[in-house]
Amino acid sequence: MGKFLYEMHTHTSETSRCAHVSAHGVVDEYIHAGYSGIVITDHMSTSTFEKFDHINMTWKEKVDYFLGGYREALKAADGRINVLLGMELRFDIPNVMNDYLVYGVTEKFLYSTPELLNMNLHDFSKLAHRNKMVIFQAHPFRVGMKISKPKYLNGIEVFNGNPRHDSSNYLASIWAKKHDLLAVSGSDFHEYEDLARGGIYFEKEIETNDELVKELLFGQYELKK
Repeated sequence: MGKFLYEMHTHTSETSRCAHVSAHGVVDEYIHAGYSGIVITDHMSTSTFEKFDHINMTWKEKVDYFLGGYREALKAADGRINVLLGMELRFDIPNVMNDYLVYGVTEKFLYSTPELLNMNLHDFSKLAHRNKMVIFQAHPFRVGMKISKPKYLNGIEVFNGNPRHDSSNYLASIWAKKHDLLAVSGSDFHEYEDLARGGIYFEKEIETNDELVKELLFGQYELKK
């Protein structure tokens, strides 16, 4: 088993409306739990901005807000734990509730992609590939989700540790093996009770998103379940 444990699915109350723990709290809890790193995957969706006059918000204002939790986590970490930027992306497609964990995201990419929420998975997958990002469908067998075409994904979340949802993780594991998809495990952290329920053990310390994407694609890691 690898020595370096990373949380791959984390939300902060600064950004995600459904989260109840601040970025500072998230950082402290995961340090105490013995993790080497956290990927902040706050919700990137229209619903994230609905408490504002989101129709009249500029894209820059939306990205500034979205990055709030990640930036606060970086400050709170102060070198004590690795904090990386990701997102849980949901496109503005009527009657489709699918969420995608995207790793390798950069601030530059977000600011330069105002069409992001109006895209679909097919088009975004091409953009993600060009920008060296990887896409994992989050909790694909949870009620309300629709399984996406494997050819547009790098992998799926085969273990989602959120105790308030039945994500049918066993079905996700079967699907990943059937379609030769990479697997990821995450706590889906929103509240203190979600702490350390999932994650990935890597053989090396991951300090950058480039390293994270490389190790995910290499596939030599172990899942915490």
